[in-house]
Amino acid sequence: MPHQDPGSTTIKALTPDTWPLFAALVERHHGIFGGCWCTSFHPDRDDRGPGYDGNRAFKQRLVDEGVAHAALVVREGDDGEEAVAWAEYGTPAELPRLHHLKQYLAEQDLEPDYRITCIFVDKRFRQHGLVTVALQGALDLIARDGGGIVEGYPHIPGERRLSSSFLYNGTKAVYERAGFDFIRPKGMKNTVMRRSVAPSR
Repeated sequence: MPHQDPGSTTIKALTPDTWPLFAALVERHHGIFGGCWCTSFHPDRDDRGPGYDGNRAFKQRLVDEGVAHAALVVREGDDGEEAVAWAEYGTPAELPRLHHLKQYLAEQDLEPDYRITCIFVDKRFRQHGLVTVALQGALDLIARDGGGIVEGYPHIPGERRLSSSFLYNGTKAVYERAGFDFIRPKGMKNTVMRRSVAPSR
């Protein structure tokens, strides 16, 4: 089945008010990557319960506390607004857990102000550039909040097509088009990329 064109979209920040849009997108995809609810990069806490329900409740608490951020790509659907993609971002304190963390810390040359750790697109609307839209949305929200040095950790796809679970943070080419510079490799076919974002206010 061809992927649908999402049409016109807007960017909204993930907040308690937009939580229902985010939650509906995650629920349509059965919790994302085995019920993750985009909690993998957050710190462990005593109030983090197990499994799908535990991850959902934990993510909502983080959003309510203002320590979980994302740019939501929103379209007007048949039944009102719906989120069709997101890019998770935050400070290193908010998102301390990375894949290949031991290598990352051993080779780290500076601590960024922000990280972009996950980009996800609704399976109905893939192949319409929404990874790029979500990434730019995150950069715009970071600019609104004062800007700074932003890191992303995209992938370098090989000849074999990878599933979305492996391409959880977009590709190196997408980040290059968004103005990021390649800094160094991280793990197998992963990268550290970086750019400066000027404040927008």
